[in-house]
Amino acid sequence: MKKALMLLAVGLASVSFANQQLAQQKGCMACHDLKAKKVGPSYADVAKKYAGKPDAVNYLANKIKKGGAGVWGSVPMPPQNVSDAEAKQLAQWILSIK
Repeated sequence: MKKALMLLAVGLASVSFANQQLAQQKGCMACHDLKAKKVGPSYADVAKKYAGKPDAVNYLANKIKKGGAGVWGSVPMPPQNVSDAEAKQLAQWILSIK
């Protein structure tokens, strides 16, 4: 049992790291930070705003793919060059940030 929990913890840590790594590879971290506002809101603020909303993953994945404006201020977020699967993975990761 202890071994299984340790493997689960390692697996979850690597998934979290993989998603942050994807955000860095896709250039997301140029405008967003985990905890601090940059050009765009922090990922922690985004996670807090959409916590518990049943459509949050799809909503955020759509915003990542297509861009948007007006939700967080006047600076628009341009559409990002990510696949549907990558957008969903990023959205799930963002929502997991505390």
